[in-house]
Amino acid sequence: MSTLQIGLAVAGGLVLAGVVGYNTWTSRKNAPRQPEAAQVEPGGLEQVEPTFSDAEVQERDMALPTPAKKPTLDALIDVIANLALDPSAPAVSGDAAIAALPATRRAGTKPFAVEGFNVNTHQWEAPAAGQRYSSFQAGVQLANRTGALNEIEYSEFVVKTQHFADAVGATPDFPEMRDEVARARELDQFASGHDAQLGFTIRARNASWSPGYVHQNAGRLGFVAGAMAGRMVLPAATEGMPPVLVLGFDSQAALAEDPAQSAIREISLHLDVAQAERAEAPFERMRDAAFALAEGMDGVVTDDNGQPLARESMEVIGTELQTLYNTLEQRDLAAGSAVARRLFS
Repeated sequence: MSTLQIGLAVAGGLVLAGVVGYNTWTSRKNAPRQPEAAQVEPGGLEQVEPTFSDAEVQERDMALPTPAKKPTLDALIDVIANLALDPSAPAVSGDAAIAALPATRRAGTKPFAVEGFNVNTHQWEAPAAGQRYSSFQAGVQLANRTGALNEIEYSEFVVKTQHFADAVGATPDFPEMRDEVARARELDQFASGHDAQLGFTIRARNASWSPGYVHQNAGRLGFVAGAMAGRMVLPAATEGMPPVLVLGFDSQAALAEDPAQSAIREISLHLDVAQAERAEAPFERMRDAAFALAEGMDGVVTDDNGQPLARESMEVIGTELQTLYNTLEQRDLAAGSAVARRLFS
């Protein structure tokens, strides 16, 4: 082989090695970021970052404490019909009341409920087996995020209530439909003008993220795995309350056969204002979490249109939210209260 051929072969080999090296570097650079490896603490104890499989999520959700059942009907947001029993007749058993309940607990798109007055506790409650009730009341919600109660839904409420009343031997007293429908429209108009749901997006600047990397960084801020793939939540301080914040990312990436190779380029933070108590400072925590995640994951905080957001620009949002909180409280619909959570759902 001539010197020229040897030189060309060496040059070709160097070029090939350079191409391979560049491709390897590019591949590593563009690969999704992975969670930090387990660390071995002094003394030989291994500290392992948590991971969240579907089975673990299901098991964790099943273990959550169940909040105490409380009366749901409230004259502020419900049409309520009183169901009087014959005073000379014996109290109705909870088993009989449960058997008389309609198959569905909705009238159209509005929640429908029946409560009984417990002769032992002297409290209104959903009928329960083994209890006895001296009277009942039935109600249907005036409005929710699907709109105001209409005449058709009110009529369905009357039919369901009458069937229950006939079964337990009660006499119903229905409010005037025209008045209740008008009240529903007024409440819906107010709710529509004071319903706030906020969202921030954190987008990757360079390398994408794996689901485990997202879980690890969000977990450091108090987020835990939600009931659905691609969802994490920041729990409320009070048991049984909705989460303060919801973090979401591509569910297909979370469900992939090899999630470590799934590339996530953005995650979202969501706040449903009416569902979280004001005392939880949900907006401030949402803002701080967004910037902490962006800093820790080499990302940028943007709005839904992809425009970068600065902390200063969020002060206006925070001020407007305080006004909204005040207005809801003046209407006895404080954010995070039972009636607010039902109305804004």
